[in-house]
Amino acid sequence: MDYRALGLKVGLEIHQQLATHKLFCEDASALVDAPGGLRFRRRLRPTQSELGEVDAAAIEEAKRRLTFVYETTPNVCLVEADEEPPHPPNPEALDITLEIALLLDAKPVSEVDFMRKIVIDGSNTSGFQRSALVALDGHLETNGKRIGVPTILLEEDAARKLGEAEGEVVYRLDRLGIPLVEIATTPDIKTPEEAREVALTFGSLLRATRKVLRGIGTIREDLNVSIEGGARIEIKGVQELRLIATFVEKEVERQRMLLEVAAELKRRGVRSVPAAVKDVTAVFRETQSKVVASASARGGAVLGWSLPGFAGLLKGRLGPELAAHARIAGVAGIFHSDELPAYGIIAPEVDAVRKALGTGPQDAFILVAERRTKAQAAIEEMIPRAQAAIQGVPPETREPRPDGTSAYSRPLPGKARMYPETDVPPIRVTRERLERIREHLPERPDVAVSRIVREYAIHEQLARQLVQEGTDELFELIAREFGEPRLVATVLLYNFGELRRESLDVDGIPVDHLRELFSLLKAGRFAKEALPDLLRAMARRGIRATEAIASLGVKGIARTELEAIVDAVLDESKDAIEARGEAAEKALMGKVMERVRGRADGKLVSEVLHERLAARLRGRKKEKNKEKKGKR
Repeated sequence: MDYRALGLKVGLEIHQQLATHKLFCEDASALVDAPGGLRFRRRLRPTQSELGEVDAAAIEEAKRRLTFVYETTPNVCLVEADEEPPHPPNPEALDITLEIALLLDAKPVSEVDFMRKIVIDGSNTSGFQRSALVALDGHLETNGKRIGVPTILLEEDAARKLGEAEGEVVYRLDRLGIPLVEIATTPDIKTPEEAREVALTFGSLLRATRKVLRGIGTIREDLNVSIEGGARIEIKGVQELRLIATFVEKEVERQRMLLEVAAELKRRGVRSVPAAVKDVTAVFRETQSKVVASASARGGAVLGWSLPGFAGLLKGRLGPELAAHARIAGVAGIFHSDELPAYGIIAPEVDAVRKALGTGPQDAFILVAERRTKAQAAIEEMIPRAQAAIQGVPPETREPRPDGTSAYSRPLPGKARMYPETDVPPIRVTRERLERIREHLPERPDVAVSRIVREYAIHEQLARQLVQEGTDELFELIAREFGEPRLVATVLLYNFGELRRESLDVDGIPVDHLRELFSLLKAGRFAKEALPDLLRAMARRGIRATEAIASLGVKGIARTELEAIVDAVLDESKDAIEARGEAAEKALMGKVMERVRGRADGKLVSEVLHERLAARLRGRKKEKNKEKKGKR
């Protein structure tokens, strides 16, 4: 796909947790998995901004009429519960944010003023998030391209959603208040893959400070995506870096689809959407549809809504868009004419609905089976979205899904959600403070890559991956102490990656445990082939290297013992050696490694096997020569 011809524009908002205590109190910035804290409930409602306006996103959240349940943990105090004013802002968090700003060549503000950003989805007990502008007009160079950074902010992270049920959402407060740096880029990214690369580059720079938290959820990206003729769509809270390109690709496909639908509606002469709704419950008096029958049994109704000119444009296209808006009213799903008859609704019922609504072959219709008030509210939520389909792509915020697609969340928020924070005094950013930070700026990622290649003689790609993943400091510590830099890089990049895919917390293995592991390897206590299994045991059970070695029965092997094992394999493989000669060595290597894996280095095994096989082949050749002489 030619993304440049489509006019693709992508901007990123990167949110990175900082490795310090919470922003407005002294609680630790850590997630707590064990439940058991106190619980309390809140209802939130929208408020006016300082200009007297109410944010559209807040209004829509209020329509959901949700109750929020908050669960406390040991690292939660009255500040997070919104029962106590915020403490003075964490100075270390501000210093880290200023450090990041200087690394991005941004211009720090002279005074940091916190604002309240209205958020009533329950993720903040107060109904707002505290946020402050720290620096302006930075940039980052990546792949020879300059990406602008118009703003850098310091803000507090939101509470962690645990789950939701009918009319209720449960949050845990351990994450609320963890300091976040927010970096916004200009929309200069032109391809999905470039979006991933830019996010990767920013991540490398943030990790270079050694002052950010690591792990799933500690860094999140909001993707702002648009194409020519479309609109800015914010995909909020993407955590999987590898899926960034997929999210952009899927959003481009969605916007192209919506533009095609708008063009088709225009061609059909559709200019508006009717708001009339009709009760068609009587059509389904004898229905076999479980959904409709269940709604009727609860005293509900089936409401029908016609969409003139929309036939064929709902299934897989506008249908999911409309259903997402129906859910705002608490309706689980809708039926539409493009997918009927189905779901127990039969053809005569479809025909009867068409007759009742007065729809023709070019028209579509929507059915909602629910309590009358809820069904009516669902259709009222869908009407503006259907009207927007005539124009094309409505700007909105969407939630990421695991498959790289996204779902409607709420309208794009605007300036109406901001007003000054009255409980946090302004903070002057002095020249002395900036100079102190500037004197201790970390090595930039591109400089670190060049130095690591030069000092450790590893391939540039390995060095770049180490820096990108933020494991370069650990790599240097181990490689300096125990040597074998290529092996150390392989373990940290590939073995760790494989174990992460097994959902093992290899990043939680203490550094001293890893140093012990490589110390024992250097001492010959085990072969490098055992490293993956030992790391797996260490991560899974939280044990030291010596304990892992003992539990797996891994121990080194003397050369004499290895030679005996090789000889045994050669004895068992006489026929293969006779038939294939030296060509049998590869298969024999596999057999030997099966017996000594984890106890002998592969290089040593190969050396011994080659020597012993060659000796056998020479001996066999001499025997054959003697036999020939004897026959003469």
